[in-house]
Amino acid sequence: MDRRVFLKSVPALAVLSAAESTLAEEARPIPPATPGTTAVPAPVLNLKPISLVRPQTDGGKSVLAALWERKTIRNISDQKLTPQELSNLLWAAFGVNRPEGPRGQVGRTAASASNSQEIDLYVVLAEGIYIYDAPEHRLIPVVAGDYRATVGRRRGGAMATAPAILVFVADLAKYKLSRMQEPGLKDPEIQKSYYNVAIGLIAGNVYLFAASQGLAAWFHNCNKTALADLLKLGTDQHVVYAQTVGHPA
Repeated sequence: MDRRVFLKSVPALAVLSAAESTLAEEARPIPPATPGTTAVPAPVLNLKPISLVRPQTDGGKSVLAALWERKTIRNISDQKLTPQELSNLLWAAFGVNRPEGPRGQVGRTAASASNSQEIDLYVVLAEGIYIYDAPEHRLIPVVAGDYRATVGRRRGGAMATAPAILVFVADLAKYKLSRMQEPGLKDPEIQKSYYNVAIGLIAGNVYLFAASQGLAAWFHNCNKTALADLLKLGTDQHVVYAQTVGHPA
C-alpha cells in the first residue's frame, strides 16, 4: 500500500461470520529465536497457538479524526473482540509493516532504539496468556487459565472481565542483539528511557486504533511482581505497563 494512503487510515473492523471465529490452529514446531525476533516458549497444555487472521490495512476513521476521538475509557464491557478486531489490534500495536526494515530486520508499526524491537507484547485473554509473535502474526500460549484479575494492582474492576489486556515486557537482552551497538544500548539508565519511549509509541498506536474503531483503551500500571512470576520471566525481562482494550461499557 502507498504510504500516503496508509497514513490516511488505520486498521478497520470487519464483521466475521461464525465460521470465521475459530482461532486455534494445530500446534506446530516453534523455531529457535534469531537476532531481532521474539523468543517463544513451548506450547502450553490445553492451549494451542492462535494463527491470527490477516490484518486489514485500510478503512476506519482517518488519523486526524482518530486523534480527535482519542481518549482513555476505563469502563469496558466483557464483550469479546472478534478475530478480526484482535488481529487488527495487535498488528496496529506492534505488527510487521515492512518485510525489510532497518539493518536487515523486519520493520514494525512502532519505532525502537536501533530497531532492537525490545518490547514483547503479552496478551491476556479469558482462556490464557499468550505472547505476540509479530513476524508470524500469531499468538503463542504461555500460561493457561484466566488471569485477567491478576494484571491490576487491585483485584476486580474492568480488567477482570475485559476481553484483552496487553502487558508490555522490556527484554534488555535484545539490546545486545542489535546490529548497531551504539553506546546507549549498554547504559542501564539510557536503556530505561529507550524502552519507556518504545512502550509509549506502541500504546499510542493502540489508542489511535481504538479511537478509529470505536473501541475503548486504557493504559495503566500493573502488578509487575505477580506477572513476572506468572510469566516466569528472566533477569533481563521486566514487566513495565499494561493496556486494557475492549468495547465501551
